[in-house]
Amino acid sequence: MKIEILQFAEGATKAKGVAVIIDVFRAFSVECYASDGGVVQLIAVSEVEEAFRLKEKYINSVLAGERDEKKIDGFDLGNSPTEIIKADLKGKTFIHTTTAGTQGLINAVNADIVLTGSFVNAGAIVSYIKDLNPDIVSLVAMGYRAKYSAEEDLLCARLIFERLNNNVTVTEKEISVLQYTSGKRFFNKLNSNFSPPTDFFLCTMTDRFNFILRAERRDDGNIVLIRSEI
Repeated sequence: MKIEILQFAEGATKAKGVAVIIDVFRAFSVECYASDGGVVQLIAVSEVEEAFRLKEKYINSVLAGERDEKKIDGFDLGNSPTEIIKADLKGKTFIHTTTAGTQGLINAVNADIVLTGSFVNAGAIVSYIKDLNPDIVSLVAMGYRAKYSAEEDLLCARLIFERLNNNVTVTEKEISVLQYTSGKRFFNKLNSNFSPPTDFFLCTMTDRFNFILRAERRDDGNIVLIRSEI
């Protein structure tokens, strides 16, 4: 099994084999919490206008996502797992767009299988890949705003890489230290309305969920995420 670590939308485009598109803070943590909240369908889109179009198509739906980390005007929810776990999502279609994570899913056009990646279901991702035993695994760290390397995404990629090789050195302590580096923005009082401290802890609960979210491209170019229990 050849495993490579890539970054940003460009990396997603280059990804082959089984691609894990990683966005810890916060897109793919949010999607796991939304799935756990009982949504019946989870759709990832690239553009805000497309999200609004789908909102009209699916009557029992909610719009969730961010631009510049903040909830988009006219959306029901932001990109905060703290907000997601408080929302009534049971039976609803969850339409999601973000600056980094969902763009990675859209751009992963050359991979055979595409998964979302985060700490909260890292163990399930590893188990799924080990069962498949593919020739190539591409771990794509989407980074902050899909432009700058993000320590949390690279650390998550490393965690998955090491577990796939049965050699785990990433510790919970190392993950918790992120609150003083790339995760320190969650503890800035100016961000508390859209990015509270609880988001950090919800995004770093390693192996909280025992399912994977596998991306399938729809005829309209958007992505539907299929949950599979592991």
